[in-house]
Amino acid sequence: MKNIKDLIIGDLIASIPIIQGGMGVRISLAGLAAAVANEGGIGIIATAGIGILEKDRDTNWLESNLRALRNEINKARELTKGIIGVNIMRALSNYADLVKAAIEEKIDIIFSGAGLPLDLPSFLKGSKKTKLVPIVSSGRAAGIIAKAWTEKYDYPPDAVVVEGPLAGGHLGFKEENIENSDYALEKLIPEVIQALKPFEIKYNKSIPVIAAGGIYTGEDINKFFELGASGVQMGTRFVATKECDASEKFKQMYVDSKKEDVMIIKSPVGMPGRALRNKFLNDVEEGTKHPFKCPYHCIITCDYKTTPYCIAYALLHASTGNLDHGFAFAGENVYRTFEITSVKELIDSLMEEYDTAKLNRSKSEVLKD
Repeated sequence: MKNIKDLIIGDLIASIPIIQGGMGVRISLAGLAAAVANEGGIGIIATAGIGILEKDRDTNWLESNLRALRNEINKARELTKGIIGVNIMRALSNYADLVKAAIEEKIDIIFSGAGLPLDLPSFLKGSKKTKLVPIVSSGRAAGIIAKAWTEKYDYPPDAVVVEGPLAGGHLGFKEENIENSDYALEKLIPEVIQALKPFEIKYNKSIPVIAAGGIYTGEDINKFFELGASGVQMGTRFVATKECDASEKFKQMYVDSKKEDVMIIKSPVGMPGRALRNKFLNDVEEGTKHPFKCPYHCIITCDYKTTPYCIAYALLHASTGNLDHGFAFAGENVYRTFEITSVKELIDSLMEEYDTAKLNRSKSEVLKD
């Protein structure tokens, strides 16, 4: 008997309340997303730089990315009948076009962060198929988005992902606040739940809050459910799986990592990011430049004229195993990864851990009484 509650987002029901985080460039594509969806979770295709391997990427960046996105959505649909979403960062220069394409392809959910996606509902044009889920890092941001969506579009968020400072990749926090306990995910979850309550009351609907950033075990899942979360988003855990779309060298970097390898970098896009230290990042720290020609200003906030390297190509090189010319983003707990497993084995183990944690919690409450 399943002990964990379904994650319900509108008319979508995930029997396993785990969302696989969207990881770019080309880390989470159709293969990984479909594998997670087949196990009852929600699989996510990352759109950032998705068309970077297309032959016309240098001459037609926009069209190459749209083509690649449509192809990955169609591939995923051939592999699963489960729930598939896309992650589209607000900071992407081709954000609007990617959103329109995803909705045209009838994607189940769009997750959007890296900025406030205040205009996201405007792209639905009456479509009721695609659900909209913003990614935030504070109760204030959740409130701002919900207020903007409801006042302008009469549309409350279908769910909200709260990403804490232990996440991998770009972080929605100032560098000095990343290790500040006042910004811990445990504090953010109740704040976001509180910020969304007025909109739940007004629309007489539940707005599930999904915890993300540093969640690694079934015990972690239970902890955030106890705090009021309805689901969790996990990225790092799904990299070291057989179905992950990254190269074996990329996955092995996770398996071989140590705690001291995890570092905070200053990304060319103007945000701090969490990554695994390697020679490439050491060279950047020492002032080495990696000359490049920017084919398309893909991130609005990227100072591509002065940055020492192109982050899109650095992440692409890493995903294909060329770690001399790139690096891997990873969550704070990446060093706890010791093997490459299947998505099914991973989710089964997480559910076992969740059940054990929930049982132990129940026993401790009985003892207190």
